[in-house]
Amino acid sequence: MLIGKKEFNLDSNCYIMGILNFTPDSFSDGGKFNNIDSALMRVEKMIDEGMDILDIGGESTRPNYTKISDEEEISRTAPVIEAVKQRFDIPVSLDTYKFKVAKAGIKAGADLINDIWGLKYDGGQMARLIAEIGLPCCLMHNRNNQNYNCFIDDIISDMNQTTDIALKAGIHKDKIILDVGIGFAKSYENNLEAIDRIDEFRSRLGYPVLLGTSRKSVIGITLDLPSDERTEGTIATTVIGVMKGVSIVRVHDVKENARAVKMTQAIMKGY
Repeated sequence: MLIGKKEFNLDSNCYIMGILNFTPDSFSDGGKFNNIDSALMRVEKMIDEGMDILDIGGESTRPNYTKISDEEEISRTAPVIEAVKQRFDIPVSLDTYKFKVAKAGIKAGADLINDIWGLKYDGGQMARLIAEIGLPCCLMHNRNNQNYNCFIDDIISDMNQTTDIALKAGIHKDKIILDVGIGFAKSYENNLEAIDRIDEFRSRLGYPVLLGTSRKSVIGITLDLPSDERTEGTIATTVIGVMKGVSIVRVHDVKENARAVKMTQAIMKGY
C-alpha cells in the first residue's frame, strides 16, 4: 500500500504508527504537544526511534470526551500537518471522523485518514471524500452500545457494513486498513477477547489490520496502573498483535514498541 510517498508491505511486515495528540485533554498525553515547536521536536524524536507513520489527532476520543467544532479541530490539526510535511519525509495520518476536518487536513498534506467511526458518522460524506481524493484510510470498529449477541460475529458484521460503505463510495479495496477498535464500545472482557482473536478479525474480513492498544484502560485495569505506566503492557499486546498478523501498531512509546516488533518479527521469520 502506498501511503504518502512510501510503499508499505502490509502482508508480511508490521509498522509503527506514532501518536501525536494536539489536544489539551487526551487521556494519556493531553497538553504536552500543544504548540508547533514542541510537536515538531516530538515528531523528530519518534522518527529517530523508528516511527513509520505519524498519526495526528485534534480531538480527544477518551471516554466522556468533549466534542469540539470542525473549525476548532481544523485549527489544531491543519497547521501541524503542514509544518510536519514541510520538515520531515514521513507519511502523515489524520485521526478524524469529520469530513470537513479531513478535507482541510488533506489540503494541508495528510496522506491517510484514520476514522474512528468507520465511515458511519456523516451519512457517507467522508467515504465520498476519501474516494474522490484516492487516499488510503484506516476504518475502525465503533458503535453506540455494547449490546453484543455474539461478540466477534457482531464486530465482523459491523465491519462488513463499513467496508460496504467504502467500496460503494468508490474507495479501492487495496486502500483500506481495518481497526478492531480496542477501548471503543467494548467492555474490559470484550477488549481482551478482541486482542486475542484479532487474527480471526483479520482473516475473516480480508484486510490489513491496525492494532491500537497503547496505554488504554484494558491495560490499566489488568495491571492496576495509571496511563503513564502502561508501556510494558502495551508492548505485550504489540507482540501478540505481530504474532497474530497485524500490519500496524499505533503507539505512544515508539522506541520500545519498535524494538519489540523487530525482535518478534526476527523470531517469526528466522532472520
